[in-house]
Amino acid sequence: MIKVRLLSIAAVLIGLVACGDAPPPAAGPQYSSKQAQSTGLHEYSFAVHPLHNPQKLDQLFSPMMAYITQRVPGARFQLEASSDYAAFEAKLKARSVAFSLPNPYHAVLARQWGHHVIAKMGNDADFRGIFLVRKDSGIKEPKDLIGKVVSYPAPTALAAAMMPQLYLQKHGVNVIKDLDNRYVGTHESSIMNVFLKQSSAGATWPPPWRVFQKTHPKEAAELFVAWETETMVQNAVLARDDISADVVAGVRKALSHMHEDAEGRAILAAIETPSMDLADDRDYDRVEKFLTEFRAAVRNP
Repeated sequence: MIKVRLLSIAAVLIGLVACGDAPPPAAGPQYSSKQAQSTGLHEYSFAVHPLHNPQKLDQLFSPMMAYITQRVPGARFQLEASSDYAAFEAKLKARSVAFSLPNPYHAVLARQWGHHVIAKMGNDADFRGIFLVRKDSGIKEPKDLIGKVVSYPAPTALAAAMMPQLYLQKHGVNVIKDLDNRYVGTHESSIMNVFLKQSSAGATWPPPWRVFQKTHPKEAAELFVAWETETMVQNAVLARDDISADVVAGVRKALSHMHEDAEGRAILAAIETPSMDLADDRDYDRVEKFLTEFRAAVRNP
């Protein structure tokens, strides 16, 4: 559930203005797995990690569910939201979702629970952490954050917590001892904490920041990107290992061809990616290397 009062403020503000190029919303996201309904279709849950508040997640990803449903015979895909990253991780561990779109950290973790990479979002150069600070903050370098509050969506948000924390550690800040680290639930809330002066810096990644700039230009004008991390492989699409090979193949095909038609391109534009690319577990081996370094230098996530 929402961890701080500011998150509710952020959710209301961002929910008021819909992204202009987003397809119309479909049915709302679900918080738990549902049994197949009497439609003649086999229903598959598709959990997307908490990139946004549930309303925004519904607006952006339910059209994708409709898109692949139209292209995979005999199947219906239902978006499933999670209250936070811990709840999302618990679903992967419990194997309660058929398909999922996690960040690279959870993509690696989920392999031991019987989920495997079948595709990923395109444009790996976009997967990087960024630090937002207020223009009137006087903060110029990472060490200026010592003794101050830094906000993040969640401890296991790879681009928006783990990668930024390793960046700070490498730039002379002892993340655990020198900072008041606050995990505030969503990317929007991390940004809003900075705007409302509840944190001196907020970590996020480019897509939520671009959405915030579009929907709240006045507030965004008071912030700037102070630093950014190196890049990493993009968010993955996973399939549980007991799902029919035909269904998995259908999902892979539908996703990887989205950029070829107008409907698919509109959905991709709304979720801030140029394509959905074919991928497998091996594409995420580099994440394992990062995690080894992160655990040794910062903390065990």
